[in-house]
Amino acid sequence: MNPRLDIDRIIDDRRTRIIVCCGSGGVGKTTTAAALGVRAAERGRQVCVLTVDPARRLAQSMGLTSLDNTPRLVDGIDDEAGGSLHAMMLDMKRTFDEIVEAHADPVRAAQILANPFYQSLSSSFAGTQEYMAMEKLGQLRRSNEWDLIVVDTPPSRSALDFLDAPERLGRFLDGRLIKVLTAPVKAGRPFGRVLNAGFSVMTGAMTKLLGGQVLRDAQTFITAFDTMFGGFRERAEATYRLLQAPGTSFLVIAMPEPDALREASYFVERLAEERMPLAGLILNRVHSSGTFPLSAAQSLGAAETLEASGANESTGESSASYPVTAAALRLHAARMNLGERERRVAGSFRSAHPAIPVLEVPALPEDVHDLTGLRRVGDAFAG
Repeated sequence: MNPRLDIDRIIDDRRTRIIVCCGSGGVGKTTTAAALGVRAAERGRQVCVLTVDPARRLAQSMGLTSLDNTPRLVDGIDDEAGGSLHAMMLDMKRTFDEIVEAHADPVRAAQILANPFYQSLSSSFAGTQEYMAMEKLGQLRRSNEWDLIVVDTPPSRSALDFLDAPERLGRFLDGRLIKVLTAPVKAGRPFGRVLNAGFSVMTGAMTKLLGGQVLRDAQTFITAFDTMFGGFRERAEATYRLLQAPGTSFLVIAMPEPDALREASYFVERLAEERMPLAGLILNRVHSSGTFPLSAAQSLGAAETLEASGANESTGESSASYPVTAAALRLHAARMNLGERERRVAGSFRSAHPAIPVLEVPALPEDVHDLTGLRRVGDAFAG
């Protein structure tokens, strides 16, 4: 039997400074991150929730009209314990711009920001979002304004792409294209003429492939950006080490469904490979059988008896002291069968990962769209 995941112990531990929620899409990850933020704030923590998911559910559930790259105070939080809650959504390009403005002199920063190659890179280059998520997390942590940061990652396996950001950035900076575009051919060398000829042939081919203006934009960008490359890598690697540190806790979010739990297994195994501190699995939207004394088969049999007799209601009373209809009996049977399927699916994950702490959160009768709903989810964390 897996140990039970104790959420309150994690958020009450002042040594916990970062909680990262990861999981596939549609499993309630954003709601979980928001509920963690609310519960931690109302237990006395200074919390900032950072979402990398472009969905707007986080803002709506916290009563905000929108989120942007600046942490916004969430009103309505019970601050009796001295806590507070801020929320923000990663703006990939704005974060990139802020880095340029902070680490380049004004003239060079203006050149970089106006460069078409940079504008494309900062908006749509593969991996930029994940790298900028690490940058923003590092910024928030270094500011020391919040003693707990909750990160809501993108859905599916891309949620762990930010773990590869330092290596991906290093490959980009050390790649042959960058070296060719930044390495000048030194005059006076015996083979300089040969190098110049070779460079001309290669750049000529690249010009045909990319277009002359694109190549010139790339060369201009790299020349202006060259002094900042090392700082990018150093900060990314520092944030990576921060994620491995004891003050970080990863939570894998899933639902009791085969696809979601297969993804959860992938996250668990990948986090172990990267030596990231996994706190446990939150299993959302679990259906229970309730307290009604009949099994699924008995409920279906009783429903058939009622329907055959032409009665709308049973002649007896249920344990809750109200009449039981045939429709209610069938609904109960369906719920029992669903709960049994969920237990079998979850049992496979538990057997494969017996040491991983697990917390089951029951399915709620309605969607969570406000602080009251988030508090209800938080109460479910505590059982």
